[in-house]
Amino acid sequence: MTETQFTPRVFSGIQPSGNLHLGNYLGALKRFVDMQGPEFQTVYCMVDLHAITTWQDPKDLAHSTRELCAGFIAAGIDPEHSILFNQSQVPEHAQLAWVFNCVARMGWMQRMTQWKDKAGKNQQNASLGLFAYPSLMAADILIYHATHVPVGDDQKQHLELTRDIAIKFNNDFGVDFFPITEPVIEGTATRVMSLRDGSKKMSKSDTSDMSRINMTDDADAIAKKIRKAKTDPDALPSEIDGLEDRPEARNLVNIYAALNDQTAEQVLADVGGKQFGDFKPMLAELAVEKLSPISSEMARLMGEEAEIDQILARGAERARTIASPILQKTYEIVGMVGAGKS
Repeated sequence: MTETQFTPRVFSGIQPSGNLHLGNYLGALKRFVDMQGPEFQTVYCMVDLHAITTWQDPKDLAHSTRELCAGFIAAGIDPEHSILFNQSQVPEHAQLAWVFNCVARMGWMQRMTQWKDKAGKNQQNASLGLFAYPSLMAADILIYHATHVPVGDDQKQHLELTRDIAIKFNNDFGVDFFPITEPVIEGTATRVMSLRDGSKKMSKSDTSDMSRINMTDDADAIAKKIRKAKTDPDALPSEIDGLEDRPEARNLVNIYAALNDQTAEQVLADVGGKQFGDFKPMLAELAVEKLSPISSEMARLMGEEAEIDQILARGAERARTIASPILQKTYEIVGMVGAGKS
């Protein structure tokens, strides 16, 4: 086989499950924005098909999809530069997923940590979609021949599965058709922790709204949550080793660093020796400066649902110009009669 040269292309998606928060912004959206530029073609998606692996109220799902789109745009995703759409408007995702269901092995899927965590001991009552969705995730990526995917630590296993599926497909059919996608794991605060418990990831499902900064929070709410964030009585260290066994301190330093495009080491060089009574106002001021314009723009966009729907429809059209030929070629490789005919 001759090695195929693939267009440098980034794909990533977020589930429209409501309550977009600071962890989503720093761990995903901000990184998506940073990857816009001449180096890659960027394709970003609201993965609404993934959302229904557990039951969703239809009205809530529609609202959350539009709100997530508003969050993408308000954070700095340019829908004229990046391709921005919701997954269900591009049927090629689900069509390629079926092919990949026939490539992936049961043992691969059973090893998925998120399947074990989400289904737990009640696996017999979990949906087939919840079991098989890593195959759909592989299709999401490979239907665009994406070469790079920005992922958090909790998604590395799924990207490894995507690579396994691509390798097996290429080997099974003697082709060099799907790229072996590279993960992009970087950034200071790719894993943002709860403001109430630095050992737990920031989550929309936490019963305490004070545990997270929602991207819809106004300036007053952002500042209040930071002022009341859990800390410890010691001063901030000047060296990164001083944050060991201090999860809340480490979390707040990482958030400051990520919002200010610094490393944690650079932040500590500036604030080492300060008490949290001095540091928290600095963090609150920075967070309000960076985040309140996003919440304001999200609110404006959510008042213009027709505008959001038009952006998603146009993005889906652009996505299909890439996805459709790749699906047709996949069908042709597999041996589907009529593949390649429009």
